[in-house]
Amino acid sequence: MATVEGRRDDPTGLDVIEADGATRLKPSGDWTVHEIGRFERPMMKAASGRVVIDLSELGHLDTAGAWLLGQATEGSDDPDGDACFEGEHPYARRLIAEVRERMAECEDEPKRDGGVVAMFARIGRGMIGFRDETVDTFAFLGRTLTTAASTAVRPHRLRWTATIATMESAGVNALPIIAVLSFFIGAVVAFMGANLLETFGASIFTVELVGIAVLREFGVLITAIMLAGRSNSAFTAAIGSMKMQQEIDAMKVIGVDPFEALVLPRVIACVVMAPLLTLAAMLAGIFGGMVVSWATLDISPAFFIQRLQSAIDWSQFFVGMSKAPVFGLVIAVIGCRQGMKVKGDVESLGRRTTASVVQAIFAVIVIDALFAMLYLELDI
Repeated sequence: MATVEGRRDDPTGLDVIEADGATRLKPSGDWTVHEIGRFERPMMKAASGRVVIDLSELGHLDTAGAWLLGQATEGSDDPDGDACFEGEHPYARRLIAEVRERMAECEDEPKRDGGVVAMFARIGRGMIGFRDETVDTFAFLGRTLTTAASTAVRPHRLRWTATIATMESAGVNALPIIAVLSFFIGAVVAFMGANLLETFGASIFTVELVGIAVLREFGVLITAIMLAGRSNSAFTAAIGSMKMQQEIDAMKVIGVDPFEALVLPRVIACVVMAPLLTLAAMLAGIFGGMVVSWATLDISPAFFIQRLQSAIDWSQFFVGMSKAPVFGLVIAVIGCRQGMKVKGDVESLGRRTTASVVQAIFAVIVIDALFAMLYLELDI
């Protein structure tokens, strides 16, 4: 006979008795998740051959204790039959049987084939996923545009409070970081241009380099990338958390269109604020280039501004500004769509937030390349 005793203040214990070719287990006290850890090893050691469990002194039992007791009779032909139990307990046998029935067997992970075929199969699945994501994004964009058109006919349905609040959080609050980054981008462009052009005796053209780079590309790109990383992820997280808590389903039940209440205000806010943030980024970038030119090339701010006005055409400014509303629209649509695709778990929320940022930045770069090719063909 072996006995596993509990502490003095804890009556939980286990008696193991070998008799008549069978192992008799007699648990006592409360078998809960907090108490049964020390009994697992002796239980597994004793559970060989025929096992009989005496329930007469068993107190409270939870699912962890029921699982451990059920493991002892797992090798019997009828693990929940009368032959495996003695004594009376109000619910122990039912709970043991219920836990055993609901234990899910984990299947072995399927073996993955390697080699060239598996590589091409993975590429194919990626291309199919890319196609589906693209189609769904365009469908979401179409739904958003139709909602905007119906709201334009009935302006009273637009959530002005939500739109203004989103303009502040996604636009005004992003102004400092965008201005600082653009300042340093302009400074870096000016510094690199000064070092390179000075070798040819053409350091004065640093002004043109800074002006064209910041006005045409860097100002709007920095703004779009910061919106994609900052505001886009916030859109996905906010809508996704509402989706997890079934708030969007509740909105549908009471007759509120989620596109009107959640998507449209964010889209309008991004489309309106993107050009304003781009303008601020352009000014900060030019200022950064002007400071570096003044410090390294002795080009005074007055001369820098004068040459910028005379050498840079206004078309460079309008090229950069024309991209901003498009970038704002795409970023908001992708962020809201990924939020709507969140399932009921936190892992889905994290996965969709990551996908939202990656897709938005990818879309910004691709659309910028398309704009570059268009303006090249138009000779702008």
